[in-house]
Amino acid sequence: MTQDSKVLIDRNNLPQHVAIIMDGNGRWAKKQNKERIYGHQHGVVSVRNVCEASAELGIKYLTLYTFSKENWARPKEEVDALMKMLVYTIGKEEKTLMDNNIRLQTIGDTQELSEETSSALLSMIDKTKSNSGMTLVLALNYSSKWEITEAIKQMLRANIPAEEVSEETLSSYLCTKDMPDVDLLIRTSGEERISNFLLWQIAYAELYFTPVLWPDFSKEDFYSAIVSYQSRQRRFGKTGEQVK
Repeated sequence: MTQDSKVLIDRNNLPQHVAIIMDGNGRWAKKQNKERIYGHQHGVVSVRNVCEASAELGIKYLTLYTFSKENWARPKEEVDALMKMLVYTIGKEEKTLMDNNIRLQTIGDTQELSEETSSALLSMIDKTKSNSGMTLVLALNYSSKWEITEAIKQMLRANIPAEEVSEETLSSYLCTKDMPDVDLLIRTSGEERISNFLLWQIAYAELYFTPVLWPDFSKEDFYSAIVSYQSRQRRFGKTGEQVK
């Protein structure tokens, strides 16, 4: 699909919330005979492209799996480099966010991040808080099992009676309480697993797996994912006949 093929996209049938597992940076770097951080650096270009494409189409929420709780287990040099790159990138991408009317938010256990990283995040969140277009959500130090566990702890502290607990109650204690559930989940690099990402929120999401490594993921690839999403019938437990 070429970039011109975005005309195939039905603007009246867009997913409200797209989530992406940005996978393949390390393998991409290895193909270039470079260190893994080289792949992460080039993955920033794909982030910019997808943000611009999403904002242009009119998608309301874009959530990117930026750093998981499990990622702390990676080599310290890589983790340290990732955090430094994150701080640098947040500042560098201010123009992209402002030009595209994008508001920045985060989900995850951000209290465990360094003071430098937290400061950069909070500063950009504040600068973009009045933007009224798309909301870009960075999942940082995030784990779905952690999120659900924390939600249950908060409900217990609030002394909510068991008979009053519903799906809506639990949802209201999640990091994404002010967002719609995910409509489309994209994972790059050919891996076909969820990796502890938004498990509650993707209950009825359409899943799209592509072999493209994240640093090679372009606007054209993103449009392909949207077209695939629009070709599917979302039944939410009903029969095809009922939906029709």
